[in-house]
Amino acid sequence: MIDPREKIAVFIDGANLYAASRALGFDIDYRRLLKDFQEKAYLIRAVYYTALAEDQEYSSIRPLIDWLDYNGYKVVTKPLKEFTDAQGRRKVKGNMDIELVVDAMEIADHIDHFILFSGDGDFRYLVEALQRKGKKVTVASTVKTKPPMISDDLRRQADHFMELNQLASDVGRDPAERPAPPNSDDEYEDDDEYEYEDI
Repeated sequence: MIDPREKIAVFIDGANLYAASRALGFDIDYRRLLKDFQEKAYLIRAVYYTALAEDQEYSSIRPLIDWLDYNGYKVVTKPLKEFTDAQGRRKVKGNMDIELVVDAMEIADHIDHFILFSGDGDFRYLVEALQRKGKKVTVASTVKTKPPMISDDLRRQADHFMELNQLASDVGRDPAERPAPPNSDDEYEDDDEYEYEDI
């Protein structure tokens, strides 16, 4: 699937990958993930995208963001936007699609093969645009959950599909091995007050 002579880039939709791995019952070990792709081919860039609530500045996601930043990943963040919908429910919106798309198109001339960790169907058109530039695109997500975490359109458009469940032995760790955060928040932990909306 990945030719060792290829120049590759790994683009990670943080919230999407977190939700998919959590649904499969494992955490991503980002050190192992980076090493795995460095061994497969010539890794030019690994980028992690996530939106942060302002009160998450010092929460359990911050050590992950800092670790990624110091250990071979480029991290792209922006603040979550909070709003109230027509029914009076508080919602937060944190879509990183535009940032990921712009970065992918800017670097495309230097990359042979993109690995996109996301199941978001909004990326189908990006995949098609990269393919028109002669690039290969592998999408990593899962069909092992009910419902599947990947859009059928995105899976069909990709040159290759990488099943996260099969990567678990190479880049996963049991959630029980995760150190307990000081305030027990988890990244994107469900909160009855909020509904997360990816618009």
